[in-house]
Amino acid sequence: MKRLFAVLVLAMLVALPVAAQTPPPAPPAAPPTAPQAAPAGPTDPLSRAIFGMYNSIKRNLTESAEKVPEADYAFQPTKDVRNFTQIFAHVANSQFSLCAGPKGEANPNKDDFEKTATTKAAVVKALADSFAYCDTVYLTLTDEKAMELIKAGQNQVPRARGLISNVAHDNEHYGNLVTMMRLKGMVPPSTERMQQPRK
Repeated sequence: MKRLFAVLVLAMLVALPVAAQTPPPAPPAAPPTAPQAAPAGPTDPLSRAIFGMYNSIKRNLTESAEKVPEADYAFQPTKDVRNFTQIFAHVANSQFSLCAGPKGEANPNKDDFEKTATTKAAVVKALADSFAYCDTVYLTLTDEKAMELIKAGQNQVPRARGLISNVAHDNEHYGNLVTMMRLKGMVPPSTERMQQPRK
C-alpha cells in the first residue's frame, strides 16, 4: 500500500511541471456567421412547388447573365436567333408582362429592353429588376391565391397559370443560353454546380 502511494505521489510530481508548461485551452471559437438565408417563401404545397421552380430558373438565368463575358454578349449562332443580349433582355421584358397579371395590375415596365439594354450592365440590371418585380408575387403566393380566377384577355384563368407560364418561358430560354454557352466553350451554371464535389 505504501509502495502504491509512493508511486502515485511520484507520478503527480512528474506531471506538475508538464501541466505548468501546457498553455490554457483556447476559448471556444465564435460560431461561424450563417449565410443569409433566402426568403422562406410559400408554405402551401402547390405554391411552394411553383416558388421552388421559379427560384431555380432565377438562379440559372442570373448566374448565366453574370458569367457570359461582355465581349460575347453580341454572339449570335445564326442570323435567325437572338444573341445573348437579346435573350436576356427578352426574358426581362416577358417577366414583367407575365407577372403583372397574377399580381393584379398592368405591366409597369414601359421599356423595351431588347432595344434599350445594349450593355452587359444594362442587361444584368434589367434582368434583376424583372426578378425583383416577380419575387413579390411568388413570395406571397398561397394555394388559395394560386387557384383564384383572374382575367386573362377574355378568359378567367387560375392565378398560377401566369406564374407557371413564366417559369416555363424562362426555362425555354435558358435552354437556348446553354447551347450558346457551350458553343463559346462555357460551362452553364446548372452543370457547373452539378460538377462540384458534394460536401
